[in-house]
Amino acid sequence: MFGWEFPPFNSGGLGTACQGLTRGLANKGVGVTFVLPRRVPLDVDYLKVIYGDDSVVKTEYVINSILMPYHNSKNYMESKENLGSSQEDIYADDLIEEVLRYGSVGGEIALREEFDVIHAHDWLSFPSGINAKKASGKPLVVHVHATEFDRTGGEGINQVVYDIEREGMTNADLVIAVSNYTKKIIVEKYGIVAEKVRVVHNSIDFENYTLERASKLSEANKVVLFLGRLTLQKGPDYFVEAARRVLEHYPDVIFIVAGSGDMEKQIINKVADMGISDRILFAGFLRGDDVKRAYQMADLYVMPSVSEPFGITPLESIINNTPVLISKQAGVSEVLNHCLKVDFWDVDEMSNKIVAFLRYPELYQCLNESGRREIEGWSWDQPAGKCLDIYNEVLGEKKLGW
Repeated sequence: MFGWEFPPFNSGGLGTACQGLTRGLANKGVGVTFVLPRRVPLDVDYLKVIYGDDSVVKTEYVINSILMPYHNSKNYMESKENLGSSQEDIYADDLIEEVLRYGSVGGEIALREEFDVIHAHDWLSFPSGINAKKASGKPLVVHVHATEFDRTGGEGINQVVYDIEREGMTNADLVIAVSNYTKKIIVEKYGIVAEKVRVVHNSIDFENYTLERASKLSEANKVVLFLGRLTLQKGPDYFVEAARRVLEHYPDVIFIVAGSGDMEKQIINKVADMGISDRILFAGFLRGDDVKRAYQMADLYVMPSVSEPFGITPLESIINNTPVLISKQAGVSEVLNHCLKVDFWDVDEMSNKIVAFLRYPELYQCLNESGRREIEGWSWDQPAGKCLDIYNEVLGEKKLGW
């Protein structure tokens, strides 16, 4: 399995999905060798991880890459420049070259490791998967968590990234999409036949949290939370516009924006221009327990994504006892029913639903109880089981797992 992030060293939902799937596969008796482009101090006992200087395999498979989650060409170059002149020259001159450099080791790994199926996550690892297939002749499954159309909102598509995505899907024996929404994009925008695409929705390991409303902030104010990357794809501009309209009716509401990204300065300036800086708090990028605390202090979590292949954060919010409002343009809306839903662009309807939620405590109670009940039996074992079926489909007679 080729990836490029794994918790706790992750910046988004892809790493969470990789962790959940690999743990679920281990529960079903499937051994996974997980390949990362850079060394991080992971402590996991249910899979084998390969790094660049892994003494167990006695070879340098992977150069310690600076590929990071959600890199684009601009912030890749910023990461490279921050290394300083002593290290800068060992890395490729742009993001695409670095992706291909990571991809070039796929064939070498395939010739040395024991495995039955190749599974590559998103475009940054598709070249590795393709090279592993060419070297070994083993079947390739590519997993599409997001496309270039999601990341850009359909405008300013990077043709090279698109070509790498399409090449990965074309060379794959089967393609996994995280939602029917994403499958439609794969078929219509990349020309992949529908029969080749399998939908495997993400999940969450339900835990029965006993919560305290941890923040004094939430004792005196209603709190509405946005938690995600501050990028066009996630719709933070629609969130703050809805916040402005809500504050006209509920001036005591606090809106929290948790996350970072290339739109951060733009959103901060927009909030200042609207004159609501005193009611919107920017928390920056959060990890671990801070993420849980953010959910737990909120009365409502809003995910106004413009184009969301799936979206795990609403599930995380629900298990932390916080109901959610999500955009209809999110894959998670296909499987989550006990929540508020709105088109991302309909700011009037978004603000109306937030106001209604804050006005009627019964709505909070209903969504909270029904939402938790809906996902109570969920776990990553379910999508892992579907992936196992896909592996066995491409393998034919040979079967994996128990």
